[in-house]
Amino acid sequence: QVQLVESGGGLVQAGGSLTLSCAASGSIFSVYAMGWYRQAPGKQRELVATITSGGTTNYADSVKGRFTISRDNAKNTVLLHMNSLKPEDTAVYYCNADVKVRTVYRTNNYWGQGTQVTVSS
Repeated sequence: QVQLVESGGGLVQAGGSLTLSCAASGSIFSVYAMGWYRQAPGKQRELVATITSGGTTNYADSVKGRFTISRDNAKNTVLLHMNSLKPEDTAVYYCNADVKVRTVYRTNNYWGQGTQVTVSS
């Protein structure tokens, strides 16, 4: 019914920048909160940043001042601009969204497939 497709991951040196993109598609009536989570090897998945449909943002303390989340409501996309990357930012980054599905008009939570970000020291 709804798919979240991420792109933009890759390998970057410490201090560098990357931008992740996530597009929601399918039988969408409305997209509410969107966000990014990450999971490093051997660790639990953790919140990176979220943004409401009204633009209110929330960040993990570890990324405040370095990462910026933004969204385009018309395109149902969310971006994560990552600056001053550190080796500890290395993880699989997952897109997440609360989406009201058109056919049943019920809000479900969806995850993308994940995109790898590797920061070398």
